[in-house]
Amino acid sequence: MSDELDPETLEFAHRMFDLARDGAGAELAGYVDAGLPVNLTNEKGDSLLILAAYHAHPDTVVALLSRGADHSRANDRGQTALAAAVFRKNSEAVRALLDAGADPHGGSPSAVETAEFFDLPEMLALLRPS
Repeated sequence: MSDELDPETLEFAHRMFDLARDGAGAELAGYVDAGLPVNLTNEKGDSLLILAAYHAHPDTVVALLSRGADHSRANDRGQTALAAAVFRKNSEAVRALLDAGADPHGGSPSAVETAEFFDLPEMLALLRPS
């Protein structure tokens, strides 16, 4: 048995990653509800959640989290959805990920390290509440 996916399956997977990038949360949630693995990753290790966070779609982030997306999963470069949301300065996605239990110190660089490196005090305030 081959580990290679057929062209139709690959095309479908690419469409799912595009939905995450485009913020089509309701449509993507429907596919997850119908059996699409919520933690599906692409060839770079980016999960649907990481892509939604990086492309600043907090509603899609919430939809995926509510369906069990793993907020601690890192891509092949060690980046998490929380670090991606911090980098994009998306407070809504950062709050949703933190509320779901995402670790501000997880990944490499972590969300805290990302906020420090790019001098994002408003993101650091969310990550380090007083």
